[in-house]
Amino acid sequence: MKLIIYLFEKVVPLFLGAMFFFALVLNLVDLFMHIANYLQNNCSVKDILSVMALYVPKTIWYSVPVAILFSTSYVLSDMYANNEIEALLASGVSLFKFTLPLLTVSFVMAFGLFLFEDNFVVQTYEKKVSLQNKLLQKSESENNYDIVVISENGKLIYISTRYIGNQKKLKSCYFIFRDENKVMQSVIFCPTAVWNEKTLKWDLENAVQYEPDGNGLKMTQLSSTFTDRLTESYEIFKKSNVDVQSVTANEAKIYIEHLRKAGLPYNEELSEYYKKFAFPFIVFIVVFLSIGLTGKTKKNVLLISLASCISASVLFYVSMMVTMVLAKHGYITAFMGAWSPVFFFTIISIVLLKYART
Repeated sequence: MKLIIYLFEKVVPLFLGAMFFFALVLNLVDLFMHIANYLQNNCSVKDILSVMALYVPKTIWYSVPVAILFSTSYVLSDMYANNEIEALLASGVSLFKFTLPLLTVSFVMAFGLFLFEDNFVVQTYEKKVSLQNKLLQKSESENNYDIVVISENGKLIYISTRYIGNQKKLKSCYFIFRDENKVMQSVIFCPTAVWNEKTLKWDLENAVQYEPDGNGLKMTQLSSTFTDRLTESYEIFKKSNVDVQSVTANEAKIYIEHLRKAGLPYNEELSEYYKKFAFPFIVFIVVFLSIGLTGKTKKNVLLISLASCISASVLFYVSMMVTMVLAKHGYITAFMGAWSPVFFFTIISIVLLKYART
């Protein structure tokens, strides 16, 4: 127990200091990137500080993996340089047993990091982006033009010349209904369709229905059998796509389901969804990696620890970027796009630990 307390007394203060340092650096980088525009738009100091405050949770989320890697790597390397690890091994306590509490805590932290991001970071970051866009005088219109949405696995097609976001309204709409064999059953045209929040379907104005008749079409009475199927959410018609990284896991899942139902590509969004669960486990991986790197040098411990944590972080982020791009284009599955870097670096950590002095 004394060894565990001693280890955490050395790691925790360094971890907290490194986390706040890296978070501060990220916040200042964001500030300096936009400070010229802030000054040009005569933004108040209060608003600028509000943006920085709302960005703090996101910067902490980014900083935790790097901070835990640096603190663990530095403490273990420093103990090795001071022959404390040598004394520990000589007493019969293995390196793995000594650092097992760190691994356990880091594994729990991975789940905590996911919950922190899903329940807090997403909300504050959305407010930060909204306020920052307002200060920078950036506006995003939800209006969209020349829209085609495929629903019900191709059995229902929505075609509209325009979507008006603030009114949740479609203009010049065609709704094409097909059977299981993709044979047309009916076509409904209406000048305007308005989303009904109560019934959760589209209300049609002056709609006309046509059905196949030999080699042509004949006008028929509007049937609720078809109109009741017009339940595709208005959100799918918006111009701006949902950034899966900026919403909760549940919201991302709903959006991906909309894309799937509409027959639209969703590999990239599904990869980002899986990444929400995979990324927090970098906390566990970097601690595992730090243990494996212990004792590689007794000189320049601070410099080597800093270099190793930056190198490992960059390699992990780059490998994840590569696998995410591969998943986006369908070369690998969305699951592997998010999780393969986690599996790969876990294997590397196990190999390093095997050849470390334990």
